[in-house]
Amino acid sequence: MIDPKETPALYLFPVPLSLEATIAGSLPAENTAVLRGIRHFIVENVRSARRFLKKCCRDIDIDSLTFTVLDEHTDPAEVPAMLEPLERGESIGVISEAGCPAVADPGADAVAAAQRKGFRVVPLVGPSSILMSLMASGFNGQSFAFNGYLPIEAKARAAKFREMERRIRSERQTQIFIETPYRNNRLVDELCRTLPGQMLLSVSFDLTGPRESARTMPLSKWAKTPYDFSKTPAIFLLFS
Repeated sequence: MIDPKETPALYLFPVPLSLEATIAGSLPAENTAVLRGIRHFIVENVRSARRFLKKCCRDIDIDSLTFTVLDEHTDPAEVPAMLEPLERGESIGVISEAGCPAVADPGADAVAAAQRKGFRVVPLVGPSSILMSLMASGFNGQSFAFNGYLPIEAKARAAKFREMERRIRSERQTQIFIETPYRNNRLVDELCRTLPGQMLLSVSFDLTGPRESARTMPLSKWAKTPYDFSKTPAIFLLFS
């Protein structure tokens, strides 16, 4: 078992994807054991990080821990200083809002800084919505691209749709992307109206949560099927 006190490193802690998912059902027990040995954390959100730590270790002394926020608003110039505990030989944990830190997540900046300084980086096992949705889609798992959030501006958004369609057809590459939950339904409608009806859309919704679903259908069928993906994170995949 890893002992973060004996092996100083930047430890990357995955977080359950759903607020209603259990720790035992999402993460290996070793993750919790490693958490207990760390006193310094780089987090995307202090409140949710504290809640996660309490779910992992009910007896943990939260007030004895230090938290540094690294989010989308953080100045990149501030990141190297966040690694100061590692300079003293003390481990640091990285915790994102959900899923794997540093994957479509600001924690990547901390990992990059640690790699530049030659510190050890240890990724721990846990759920990734990108990989879980790809596993469930039936699409090409040899070549795929995660596009993050699509552009909001209409012209740029239309161009992105055309680019993804081209890459699917020319490279047989699965295209993966996300949307703000309250716009999920609008996105599906937009895809049905914009892209060819035979193109396949897979939607993974509330992964690891009580309403979890992963469904793949042609866009022509999605256009005729009732659905409601609002208010809960979903991830979208296109293929043909």
